[in-house]
Amino acid sequence: MANKYTVRIQGKNSDITVAEDQSILDAALRANEWLPHSCTQGTCGTCKLKVQCGEVRHNESPEYTLTTDERAEGLALGCMATPCSDLTVEPIGGAGDDGVPHFPLRDYEGTVTVLEDIAANTRRLVVEVDTPMLFNAGQYVELIVPGHNVGRQYSLANPPTETRNLEFHVKLTTGGLATDGWIFGPMQVGDRISLRGPLGQFNLVKQQDEAAILIGGGTGLAPLKSIVQHALAERLVPELYLYHGGRRQEDLYDVDFFRDLAQEHEHFHYRPALSEEQWDGAMGMVTDVVLDDFSSCKGMSAYLCGPPAMVEAAVKALKRRRMAPRLIFREEFTIAAPNLAAVVQ
Repeated sequence: MANKYTVRIQGKNSDITVAEDQSILDAALRANEWLPHSCTQGTCGTCKLKVQCGEVRHNESPEYTLTTDERAEGLALGCMATPCSDLTVEPIGGAGDDGVPHFPLRDYEGTVTVLEDIAANTRRLVVEVDTPMLFNAGQYVELIVPGHNVGRQYSLANPPTETRNLEFHVKLTTGGLATDGWIFGPMQVGDRISLRGPLGQFNLVKQQDEAAILIGGGTGLAPLKSIVQHALAERLVPELYLYHGGRRQEDLYDVDFFRDLAQEHEHFHYRPALSEEQWDGAMGMVTDVVLDDFSSCKGMSAYLCGPPAMVEAAVKALKRRRMAPRLIFREEFTIAAPNLAAVVQ
């Protein structure tokens, strides 16, 4: 049976118990003690901690995220580090109240109710969970690949009011353990699956004065779909612009859904864009379309989701239009690395 240790997180109200084979982040989130985090796979560094007392095992922490010098200084990645003793740690980014509601990390079981092709090499997966999951619009969960005890991360596309039927948009990755080997392979409607969540701090949950530009590439549309529905229902933003980029028309999906929303809400605007095919809509890289549409983005906010190259291009484009960097929020989708236990998309 695994040893258990007491971990004190500076700035928190109570200590938590962490098993020797459990990450500090996992234990904290399950205890409903919020810690900053994003990828949960050791690649972003958002969850860095300062170990003030005690010892940790760094496990698979990448050198490019946590350098040798940082380890020597007592830094650790909350999502990778496991305790070797009782600990006192301090989140590098602080652990104060950010005003966003947070929900404890939990394990769930559910049944596949929808599995359909919606675009080129893209499927919609809907899982009806046995117990409701509370989450923020923009968060993600881990689907546990059967027989491998490995998690793959997918953003929730349904609004937070829908706590039982969880929607995911999944892009095929050739040779991918979760996609080629499962979701695009033997998975069928009626299958039972395991998942855990919610995770991540990409969200739009608070009312804001700034108009918001949402830019998604490929299945980066998923969390933006959740955000759009939530923002419209709760009247969170005065003006909302959604851009979805693809190469060809076969890459777009849910077009009618968003066009109908735009008809219903005069302050919601939907602009799909294609970079490699002539059509009657916007053409070019989606970030260039945004540049063409706005002479200035000063006083606006942005929510970006998709491949790292698209997200970076969007950040540069918005800064060119004078958007404040503090109002640019992002979520990058990366391809799974075979040696990681939990990865994004």
